[in-house]
Amino acid sequence: MTVLTPRDARTFVLDNTALMAPPHVPEVLLHLADEAHDLWLRTEDELAAIGLPPPFWAFAWAGGQGLARHVLDNPAIVRGKSVLDFASGSGLVAIAAAKAGAARVTAADIDPFCETAIALNLEANGVQTDFLGTDCVGTDAGWDVVLAGDVFYDRQFADSLMPWFAALKARGAEILVGDPGRAYLPKAGLESLGVYQVAVTRALEDAEVKRTTVWRLA
Repeated sequence: MTVLTPRDARTFVLDNTALMAPPHVPEVLLHLADEAHDLWLRTEDELAAIGLPPPFWAFAWAGGQGLARHVLDNPAIVRGKSVLDFASGSGLVAIAAAKAGAARVTAADIDPFCETAIALNLEANGVQTDFLGTDCVGTDAGWDVVLAGDVFYDRQFADSLMPWFAALKARGAEILVGDPGRAYLPKAGLESLGVYQVAVTRALEDAEVKRTTVWRLA
């Protein structure tokens, strides 16, 4: 069995995805997996055996779609600003920020395969962002806006995010989160900016539509 490395990821991404527009963000094209691709059917253990972390970059998650839609519909949020797209995955939200006129966008994700997937998606959309492949939780590069789609799915991870978000907010950053009702979304300290009914894949979400809220750290 051939073990993948980030170096040969480009061919793997192209072979296991198709270029398509997420339902809620038709302005953006992404290399995504669907039912037609073998990647969809593989278990986490099978992916690990070929050296691939769970391919979150291959799917347009509801939180990211809602957040990207909100940014595109409200470009003043990012226009002319320095933006971090945290846990970027496919780069959907980063691409939306770039299209909305952000001065500089950094797509951050610790999965090394995301760098390749995001580069392909940037190419498909004719925009540019930086990529940060290290864990940036607890750091501060002076971003004006931090965007985070679908990050409250794990208790320990969620608990690590809120103090960081609060510190960034305290020094003046705007923090926006897209969330479709994940279990560990904080119950306080968030202001709703908009609600979106996002079409999703039942195999991923056990639903065909997810009610997704864009929250602002208050």
